[in-house]
Amino acid sequence: MQTADEVEKHVPVREGDYGERVATVEPGGVEYIALKERHGKPIDLFWTWLSPNLEFATVFIGVIAVAFLGLNLWQAALAIIVGTALGSITHGILSSWGPKFGVPMMVQGRGAFGFLGNILPAALNGLTASFGWFIVNSVSGAFALQALIPALNNAFWLAFLVIVVAQVLVATLGHNLIHVFERWALPVLGIVFIVACFYIFTRGNYGYSPQQPVPGGWLLAFTAAFGYAVGWNPFAADYTRYLPPTIDRTRVGFWAGFGVFLSCIVLELAGAVLVTVPGADFFKGIPTAQLQKAMPDPVYYLTLLCIALGAVAANAINIYSGTMSLVSLGIREMGLTLRQRRAALAILVGVIGFALGVYFNAQVAPGSKYEFFLLLISYWIAPWLAVVFVDYWLRGGNYGDESMFYKTSYNRWQGVTAMAIGLLVSVYLFANDAGVYVGPIPANNANFGDITFIVGFLITGALYYVFNLGLRKQTSDTRATIGSKA
Repeated sequence: MQTADEVEKHVPVREGDYGERVATVEPGGVEYIALKERHGKPIDLFWTWLSPNLEFATVFIGVIAVAFLGLNLWQAALAIIVGTALGSITHGILSSWGPKFGVPMMVQGRGAFGFLGNILPAALNGLTASFGWFIVNSVSGAFALQALIPALNNAFWLAFLVIVVAQVLVATLGHNLIHVFERWALPVLGIVFIVACFYIFTRGNYGYSPQQPVPGGWLLAFTAAFGYAVGWNPFAADYTRYLPPTIDRTRVGFWAGFGVFLSCIVLELAGAVLVTVPGADFFKGIPTAQLQKAMPDPVYYLTLLCIALGAVAANAINIYSGTMSLVSLGIREMGLTLRQRRAALAILVGVIGFALGVYFNAQVAPGSKYEFFLLLISYWIAPWLAVVFVDYWLRGGNYGDESMFYKTSYNRWQGVTAMAIGLLVSVYLFANDAGVYVGPIPANNANFGDITFIVGFLITGALYYVFNLGLRKQTSDTRATIGSKA
């Protein structure tokens, strides 16, 4: 079995000295993290993944389940808990791989997809994080500022700009600042949201009965909850790759997954209950303003402030990992060092995201096509998960000296083919969004809701296994001579 020192002889190692410094731009981009740079504890992952979900986009998952899909509170609660648990478990597993391999999540994916094949999931993740989540969360934060500061009601662009600048600054400086920012944001966000949730839960109508349930609404709500939680999965190892390879990886996975689970469950359930509070109406006005119906004004205004802060906490991660995915596409020199390259992409993402957000304004906010965005995320991440999980299992977690993560000549057709087939077949047959596309199965069976991600995962996993029947034996034959580090 190779040690971390031995692995460093075979892979590109991140440039510069970084240590635990915060007020500096993180060196490098997607290279292997050297043993001398490893630091941190498993508990760090708890607040790293708790804070980003303390935002209004999380609350709105519960709102969708009750207000738009017509579930009662108990049906909504079950969909939220099951969907979130599933996405949190996979997040914990992927997070535990970071200390072992010492590279970002999308670079690890090259082991299964090859260098060129990995362009498909890396590009999808870059677009999803850098622009999709960026705009959704930023618009939520901007709406909160508008509700908090009436003078901004006719200046959406200014409220949006404040949010964008703050989150781009954190993401540009990189890994260490993100961990510190999430840790220090947690007490503020946690206390305020606990108080806000207390008022929501005490003023809800638990006998609420929806008037027009949507056929298949439970499965749609389940998929939306899963889509929100699993949306963090392609970032998982980005925030654990600096941890020492000797660390207890079970604890790493637990704290990462539990951080996502706890924050999502509490706020999504609060969103579901908020719909039933007397006077709340999510079909009129600014969505964040409905919070005022459930709590005293001082708590309401503090909650708005924390919604803006939560948007920054979420998007610092989205921008950072989104740019990591873009770099992992194989973007070369551009006349810049790796440090400059990642930082420049973060700023570029901020500029483009700001322009798109101002152009679309409320059209990308929760309540317009937010639910479709969540379904779309689950559509592509589930087949990607199938490939990386089956590949890891077939290899017994053994990727040799990890040099395959960086060899441009290392290419495999199996991963991208299985993912593409699973994605296309499942979406064509099972996708269910009335405003965009409805596949033949839900069109003729309304109660099917949307099980696209389940079908996509199963098809992709089965295909990838069949395509790689000889991989397990091949890995076993080489394990005796060049095993991965423990």
